[in-house]
Amino acid sequence: MQGLMTFEALKAAVDAGRTDTVLACIVDMQGRLMGKRFVARHFVDSAWEETHCCNYLLATDLAMATPDGYASTSWQAGYGDYVMKPDLTTIRPMPWLDGTVMVLCDVLDHHTHAEVPHSPRAVLKRQIARCEAMGLTPIMATELEFFLFEKSFAEIARGGYRDLTPISKYNEDYNILQTSREEHVMRPLRNHLHAAGIPVENSKGEAEAGQEELNIRYAPAMETADHHTIAKHATKEIADQQGHAASFLPKWHADRVGSSSHVHQSLWKDGANAFHDPAGEYGMSALMRHYMAGLIHYAPDMTVFMAPYINSYKRFAKATFAPTKTVWSVDNRTAGFRLCGAHTGGVRVECRIPGSDMNPYLAMAAQLAAGLAGIEEKLELQRPTTGDIYEAAQAGEIPKTLRDALDTLRGSKMLSAAMGEDVIAHYCRAAEWEIEEFDRAVTDYEIVRGFERA
Repeated sequence: MQGLMTFEALKAAVDAGRTDTVLACIVDMQGRLMGKRFVARHFVDSAWEETHCCNYLLATDLAMATPDGYASTSWQAGYGDYVMKPDLTTIRPMPWLDGTVMVLCDVLDHHTHAEVPHSPRAVLKRQIARCEAMGLTPIMATELEFFLFEKSFAEIARGGYRDLTPISKYNEDYNILQTSREEHVMRPLRNHLHAAGIPVENSKGEAEAGQEELNIRYAPAMETADHHTIAKHATKEIADQQGHAASFLPKWHADRVGSSSHVHQSLWKDGANAFHDPAGEYGMSALMRHYMAGLIHYAPDMTVFMAPYINSYKRFAKATFAPTKTVWSVDNRTAGFRLCGAHTGGVRVECRIPGSDMNPYLAMAAQLAAGLAGIEEKLELQRPTTGDIYEAAQAGEIPKTLRDALDTLRGSKMLSAAMGEDVIAHYCRAAEWEIEEFDRAVTDYEIVRGFERA
């Protein structure tokens, strides 16, 4: 595994002719990589210090529209520049692209060179700093679920996104025979990511036809978010190279289960898991209990950051392994929060609410903010819920729509204090715009249902 490169190693690779292209990337509001391709020689000679991008990149939507209503930028303000400041600790090869290396960039204000507070990496940095001020290090991991389809993105788009045929015909959860047929995509994905320094553990079939899961080893929070984002990008590119589409849409068909992105988390202190107390119930420390109580109490506040689009909420359905309730359980996949590794040094909490469309920086930052609030407020953890939690009448509910989740986010004093009022206003506007755009659309459902009978 070549893995991360130093700047000196990059210069040597350029001098030797092994690298001719450097991708300088920021992470946008949707968790995508945006940026520029540099001639490698120019990058190592000068562009490594900084480059620039239009500031609309952090005030846009999935379709790259330019909505009004953002305080940070607008047509009236002229859509100026941001500074892209390469983080030279993130240089890594992209082995699936010939001669190409990438570097992640922080986003700075063009005039003050201060970090833009609503940029996803800055949002997560703020919560990591809060942990560090308490002597704690957040260690996290994400699971990436997605669907592979027979046809390519281009073929599916030409067909109006109507002929969506998964790469397999049946539920392939843990199925070795079926996943062997998909190794022309999954094997290079695992191996290329490993060569890029992404500590991939495994891939497997998931609980639907054509559904895959990629698991990456736990790491400090920022590394985990970087790994997730690069792996998601690589999945799409490598599938496309093989003539297939890989989709992270949480719910692509009403009769199929959705795709999630569960987040595992613990806080460490002095090199040991601060969530573990051998004398505590289930091996949980008092710190962990307060943290989990914060996650549960503030779950509705942070749902926009875990389920950011209209489609995200179609995934929350009974008997699909996607949660509908904001309670915790011990190793029970019907709960919003699952205790994993009980009675062991690896005890942790898994948040099962986020969908495959989450921006990992924002979702992880929101969960850290909620957990830290639980610690600071010394919230008490209730007893675990058992049985079929879909039927738990007294359990708290995950917001059922983006509109409901937005209303809760707007009123969240906790997140406004943790992330900053301007940051919350920025992402509230993003959710408002998603709702406005959907409200303007005329769907196939409406036409089929009412064309003749209305």
